[in-house]
Amino acid sequence: MSKFSSIFNQLLSLFSRNDFYRAVHETKAERHSRGFNCWDQFVAMLFCQLGRAHSLREICGGLNTCFGKLRHLGLGKAPSHSTLAYANEHRPYELYERVFFQFLARCRSEALLKGHKFRFKNKLMSLDATVIDLCLSMYDWARFRRAKGAIKLHLLLDHDGYLPNFAVITEGKTHEITVAKKLHFSPGTILVFDKGYVDYTFFGSLCEEEVFFVTRMKSNAVYEVIEERPVPKNRQVLSDQIIRLTGVDAKDKCPYELRRVEVWDPEEEKILVFLTNNVRLGATTIAAIYKDRWQIEIFFKALKQNLKIKTFVGTSANAVKTQIWTALIAILVVKYLKLRSTFNWSLSNLVALLRMNLFTYRDLWGWLDNPFVVPIVEPDAVQLELKLR
Repeated sequence: MSKFSSIFNQLLSLFSRNDFYRAVHETKAERHSRGFNCWDQFVAMLFCQLGRAHSLREICGGLNTCFGKLRHLGLGKAPSHSTLAYANEHRPYELYERVFFQFLARCRSEALLKGHKFRFKNKLMSLDATVIDLCLSMYDWARFRRAKGAIKLHLLLDHDGYLPNFAVITEGKTHEITVAKKLHFSPGTILVFDKGYVDYTFFGSLCEEEVFFVTRMKSNAVYEVIEERPVPKNRQVLSDQIIRLTGVDAKDKCPYELRRVEVWDPEEEKILVFLTNNVRLGATTIAAIYKDRWQIEIFFKALKQNLKIKTFVGTSANAVKTQIWTALIAILVVKYLKLRSTFNWSLSNLVALLRMNLFTYRDLWGWLDNPFVVPIVEPDAVQLELKLR
């Protein structure tokens, strides 16, 4: 007899039921619930993500075929597709937004994060956004352009373990800098972003809050050179300057001195110009920090390729946001497993093998560390030998 429940059940046990139902109470998600509660919906939508179900019928049918295993998941029975569709449309997506941040807090409290790869002790974060395309004829509430629909996922990635620190979903028309200006960071944090966030008012506010930033400088920026700093030998650094912005209204928006670093990129065979307000770190470190920003692009790529986020099982705004937040919860779970495992998993391989073993009865942590080793099955009791005289 197996000593373990299914791997899917062990994944669900990572979530505190008390915290979950506290979030349910705070968001009033079960105000008109009749039989099909929020936990049932959460299990179904997490199964959609980890099991790669393509429709409501596949979600409900997939759970329905697991007869005898649903009670371990906290489900009395599999929902009908109409019941799940109604719940996704009417139950507030904010519930799963809170569950995401609850589980993120657990990841941080268990001290799984080993810190970023650089020597400095400052917190390092990347800020970016990705557009999720939608068919305008089906999602008329998400008008992005004249003949295109879209929503936008804004994400702040912590380089300690490359886990998301903050996420928000907006209309596709919302500019990245609009969300960025609403964020606040601890003094000493190093924030990395691309040219889409170049805004002198934003730069000025970061300098005022004593937050460091690293970004690419636009070619049409107007500035004056105040100081030429020494350039390290045998490096790809071409120049290191202290500058002051002199464009229209630039002095009023960002009156602080900034640092301009030119670096030759041998891979792309072009000169990259970086802009920062950090004067202590070396020029090569500034370039390496911006290069590590690519991790947020990798995160978006992994999210779209491995989880259900490019096609949706509902058409309302609430259903789409519910699916995106459960996708973020799912990838957070996968990254948590990857951090705890001693096996050298790639994210895509871990997601694929989890999908194949969701209802396998095996110890989750033993499987994570030794996925290709057959476990030893011990007998429940010792059979006494019968001897006839």
